[in-house]
Amino acid sequence: MNRRTFVSSLAVGGAALAAGSRLYSAGSSAKPKARIGIIGCGWYGGVIYEAFARNVDATVVSLCDPNARNLQKTLQAVARHQTAVPRTFADYREMLAAEQHDIVVVATPDHWHALNAIAAMQAGADVFLEKAISVDVIEGEAILAAARKYDRVVQINTQRRSNPLYLEVRDKYLRSGKLGRIGQVETYSFLGLEGWSAGPIPDAPIPAHLDFDMWTGPAPLLPYKAIIEDRGWRAFMEFGNGIIGNVGVHMLDKVRWLLDLGWPRAVSATGGRFAKESFSNTFDTMRSVLRYPDLDVSWEHRMWGVSPIPRRHWSDQWGARFIGEKGTLNVTMFEYVFTPTGDGAREGVHMLSKTGDLENVDFGAANGAYRETEDRHVQDFMQAREERGAHRRPIADVEQGHISSACCILSNLSLELGRPLVYDPKSRAVPGDPEATRRLARPYRAPWTHPDPATV
Repeated sequence: MNRRTFVSSLAVGGAALAAGSRLYSAGSSAKPKARIGIIGCGWYGGVIYEAFARNVDATVVSLCDPNARNLQKTLQAVARHQTAVPRTFADYREMLAAEQHDIVVVATPDHWHALNAIAAMQAGADVFLEKAISVDVIEGEAILAAARKYDRVVQINTQRRSNPLYLEVRDKYLRSGKLGRIGQVETYSFLGLEGWSAGPIPDAPIPAHLDFDMWTGPAPLLPYKAIIEDRGWRAFMEFGNGIIGNVGVHMLDKVRWLLDLGWPRAVSATGGRFAKESFSNTFDTMRSVLRYPDLDVSWEHRMWGVSPIPRRHWSDQWGARFIGEKGTLNVTMFEYVFTPTGDGAREGVHMLSKTGDLENVDFGAANGAYRETEDRHVQDFMQAREERGAHRRPIADVEQGHISSACCILSNLSLELGRPLVYDPKSRAVPGDPEATRRLARPYRAPWTHPDPATV
C-alpha cells in the first residue's frame, strides 16, 4: 500500500468510524453552503479559510482584524475563491452586528477567544475556534456554557483528532489490548522555537496599520515589540498559554481522545525560565503530570539544548509515547512505531512513506498530508452542523477542547504556585486553595468584562 492509498483509505473508512456517517469530499458537488465571517486574519486564520474553501461552498461576508495588513492579505486570498468582496472591520462587535453569519471562524490570539466566540454564538453563528480555547479556566467554562445555552456547534481546531493515522493507532494498539495495561503516557516537544528564547528585544513604535489598543483588548497593555505582530505574541503569557498551550494542547488532547480520558484528578508541574535571558516570559522548561486512576499522563518541553530525538523532520520532535506492559507505542504527527517488550521486531507506519511502512519517507509530501487532516476536520464540523437535530457533537467538541486547554492552563498555574492543583469542574474551584481558585479567572483590562459562565 503506497502513501496516498494508505491516507485516502483511512480518510474514507476512518471518517465513517469516527463520525458514524459520510463526510463531504473536497471538490464534491455536495459541498454545503455557508456564510462565513473570520475574526483574526493572521497566519492560521488564513490556513483555516483555505480548508473551508476546499470543502465548503463558502461565501466569506466579513473579515475582522485590528491589523490592516492582515485584512489585506486575507482579502487577496478570498478573491481567489469568490468575486464578492467581504466587508472588513477592526472591531468584532461591529462585524457581528452588521452581518448575519452561519459560521464564524475565531483565529485570534488566545486572550481574545472567549469574548469573540461567545459574542459569535450570541449572534446566532456556529463557531470554528482555534486552540487553546481560552487563557484562563473560567473563560473556558463560559465558552462551554454559551455553546450549550445557544445550542451552537463549536469545533475546536485540535485537528489531530481528525488525523486518519490515529484511528489506526486507536483500534490496532489501544482498543485491542496489544500494549497490555498502560500505566504511563509521555507527551513531549523538543521543537526548539529558538526565536522565542532570544535575548532582550527593544520596544518599538506601534505601526500605523495596527490598532494595538484594540489588538490588546482585555489583556494588559504592554509596550509594543515588533515580534508580537509576526506570531510572536505566543511568547507572552499575557496573550497566550506558553509552549504547553501552543503545542502541548495538541498532544494532551490526542491522548485524552485515544484513551477516552476526562478531567484529571490532579495537575502538577515543575520547571521555569532556566536557559538564558529572554524577552519572553513563557517557561522554557516544563514537566507537567496529569494524574488519572492508575495512569500518569505527562508533558515535557525544553526550548534549549540538543533534542534527545534524532531529527529527520520537525514532525519527529513532538509526540506521545504510550508505555504498556507489552511494549511502547510512539506516535508523532505522521508516524507510529510500536516496539514490543522483549525480542520482538518493531513495526509501524509513516504516512509519508512511499511504501506504506517506516521506510522511503518523502517529507516533501508533509503539506499535503497535513491539508488532508485539516480538510477532514472541517468536514466533520459541517457534518455536525447538518446533524444538529440529532445532537451529534463534532469530533473536537468545545467541551473536549475546554478540558484539554484547562489541563495546560492548570499546569502553568501549578508551576507558578509551586503546588499540585485539584480542579473541580462542578464547583469551578480548586477546593481548599482560595488563591488558586481566584486565579482561575484573570483580571480584564477596562472597559472589557470577564465572561461569567452563569450569565453568558
